[in-house]
Amino acid sequence: MAVRKRRIPLEFRGAALADLALLDITTDRQTDSQAWTETLKIADLFQLTVCDAAYLELARRRNLPLATLDQELRAAATAFAVKLVDG
Repeated sequence: MAVRKRRIPLEFRGAALADLALLDITTDRQTDSQAWTETLKIADLFQLTVCDAAYLELARRRNLPLATLDQELRAAATAFAVKLVDG
């Protein structure tokens, strides 16, 4: 979408995807079971999108820091004492 809307060039997207390929990315097997329970509760409580609430739920459950510039998500993370990555 960002390429189509000309917010980023095609080359940047390619470089970003190459960088992502270097990360040791794993999937969380519990996220789907949390989606319609805890994640929705978080979304409703803090008026977040379900996507943002899923990031917060995962960070909270796995005791991981959360990286975001979104002020509402940062406030919700702070309310749950989730560590934030400074950016």
